Amino acid sequence: MAMSTTQPHESLWRRFTRWYAQLLNWLLALSVGILVIPISLQIFSRYTALIPSYIWTEEMARFLFIWTIMIGAMIGVRESTHFEVDVWPRMGPRGEALARLFGRLGILATALVFVTAGIQFTEFAMNRISELAELPLWLIHIAWPITGATWIIFLGEQIVDDVKIILGRPA
Repeated sequence: MAMSTTQPHESLWRRFTRWYAQLLNWLLALSVGILVIPISLQIFSRYTALIPSYIWTEEMARFLFIWTIMIGAMIGVRESTHFEVDVWPRMGPRGEALARLFGRLGILATALVFVTAGIQFTEFAMNRISELAELPLWLIHIAWPITGATWIIFLGEQIVDDVKIILGRPA
């Protein structure tokens, strides 16, 4: 009998964020895998006469690279590996939670900028298409507000845990 990875006390919100993080991990692997295709086409078309030179591959690779970076940044915030630097000496659990909380509030400010400016950035691109691949540019620009919103979701969970630790309750 297979065991479930969910905890009996795990909230619906935590199950959702865990599922969302798993989805992002799969999307990251998929985007890296797909990124290999246009880059390989560029390389082969440059150095061999076997396939024609495709101009759209450079633009497609750039767009996939942007999404790969953004998805990686989302996962990095979820796993507390992005924007985190250990500069403080070892402290007790409350001190470490307080230090993490201040750092996370800084990330939260950045996330809010990503959401608000990203929405404007996406609106700017709404009726535009890329020159070579003729893709709607909003598909690329929307990566910024999605990244910011995802950071807010993951940070909310982490901030709640840190506040609980600071207050002396189990996270």
